[in-house]
Amino acid sequence: MEEKSLNFIEEIIEADLKAGKYKTIVTRFPPEPNGYLHMGHATAICLNFGLTKKYGGYTNLRFDDTNPVTEETEYVESIKEDVRWLGFEWKNELYASDYFDTLYEFAVKLINKGLAYVDDSSAEVMAKEKGTPTEPGVENKFRNRSIAENLQLFEEMKAGKFLDGGRVLRAKIDMAHVNMLMRDPVMYRIKHAHHHRTGDTWCIYPLYDFAHGQSDSIEEITHSICTLEFVPHRELYDWYIEKLEIFPSKQYEFARRNLSYTVMSKRKLLQLVNEKHVDGWDDPRMPTISAFRRRGYTPESIRDFCDRVGIAKRDNVADLSLLEFCVREDLNKKALRRMVVVEPMRVVITNYNYVSNGNDDNDFELLDIEETADTDKLQTTNYKPQTRQVPFSKELYIEQEDFMENPPKKFFRLFPGGMVRLKGAYIIKCDEVVKDNAGNVTELRCSYLPESHSGHDTSGVKVKGTIHWVSISHAATAELRLYERLFKVEDPQSEEGDFKEYINPHSLQTITAYMEPSLKDAQPNTPYQFIRKGYFCLDKDSTKEKLVFNRTVTLKDSFKPTQPT
Repeated sequence: MEEKSLNFIEEIIEADLKAGKYKTIVTRFPPEPNGYLHMGHATAICLNFGLTKKYGGYTNLRFDDTNPVTEETEYVESIKEDVRWLGFEWKNELYASDYFDTLYEFAVKLINKGLAYVDDSSAEVMAKEKGTPTEPGVENKFRNRSIAENLQLFEEMKAGKFLDGGRVLRAKIDMAHVNMLMRDPVMYRIKHAHHHRTGDTWCIYPLYDFAHGQSDSIEEITHSICTLEFVPHRELYDWYIEKLEIFPSKQYEFARRNLSYTVMSKRKLLQLVNEKHVDGWDDPRMPTISAFRRRGYTPESIRDFCDRVGIAKRDNVADLSLLEFCVREDLNKKALRRMVVVEPMRVVITNYNYVSNGNDDNDFELLDIEETADTDKLQTTNYKPQTRQVPFSKELYIEQEDFMENPPKKFFRLFPGGMVRLKGAYIIKCDEVVKDNAGNVTELRCSYLPESHSGHDTSGVKVKGTIHWVSISHAATAELRLYERLFKVEDPQSEEGDFKEYINPHSLQTITAYMEPSLKDAQPNTPYQFIRKGYFCLDKDSTKEKLVFNRTVTLKDSFKPTQPT
């Protein structure tokens, strides 16, 4: 088997290890708890945890909770659940807020070095003074405050003596720097807001660029892996670490992976939720990890997808069809097969009179039908698949599409005078077609061959077709939710106008199904293949009184893009 080539970050790590730069590789996954994780985060999770698993290090889960206005404990818990569900465990659970005291001392240190100052300017004035990419910025009068005055003002900011926006602490770097982020960036701002962990202890909060690199350094992160939009931030990341003389964590960037037929911006996803275009963050049409979990995707399939897509240095859109391929591959090995009918045609077996306990006429029998979930084990020599019992009776439902009154050649299912095998049961013959006054077929009257029982067939009759069925008197009814792509176009974020104009109005179809009774005991997180219908899982909305199943994915890719109107 050909050895898989290294990605560029693996090449960097192997070079660092070979040079003896680090003994232990340490990464971190640092989400801001202001929303639910999506597939872009899944790539970052698999990358960070995958690297330390491969190279014998560890990964920290660190919440970047420096903005108390947008962060909630609900998001913290959902993020932890998502990471664990994907199959990873962090060494340390940490929060940027754990370091608020240390970060404050770091800021004081920079003030004492003459490398930070308190600015009273408004946001509008600071933006104007910062210049443009082609014009240098302008130094204002507050830049030359004394160290003593800056220390006093910063202490007063911390003590809550100023209103929100009244003052900020800025790094003193270079207002003419070619990198706009290096033009005296803001380090601290005033926010009189309740924090989900520190309460009302603080009213000043560090900005991302000041908190992130220093948090990495405190934790001695060796490889701080970010997405490409943070390339301009790397110079500032390094500047803070150098001036503070702390552990030299290093930042590396890889390309963000968007997913076709959806959006990955938290702001846009929040719009979809708040404006009720979807039913919450875990609506199975959303690209969040919790939504894929609810829809029936497996962590193995998502890890496989992330591995196949890989990492690169250029942003691109990953094809949703590849993700669907990965989950089909996995579910084909794991899903329990079940018989479910969605467009029922009534079948009456006129000569079926099963005798139960010696005295019951026209009753039912329980047939042992093989499970075929683990296709890998089926290939082994001595493997015997498990069976389940399915009731078989005189009156059945089959799919309407499995009968044709005037069939074409090579139609191997049921037609007048034709014979077909009922899966796991008997061969039946269509003897009579019953219609209503409008000429619609309402019932098929059939006869069966008692000696044709599957696995014990002594009838000598050979048929080419096999169809699934359910016993009408035993069938459970359920709601099936059939999901399609949320948007009509491949990249809704790049289209003109409001991205919501491209929402697919047919992204959810709800139908009623009749299913074999074993599905009354369906369990959450158990995948099922509804024969010839697709892969399904029990939804959280399901109750004993009303079963609800989500279609995870169809059996094959049948999607055809709709052109936007």
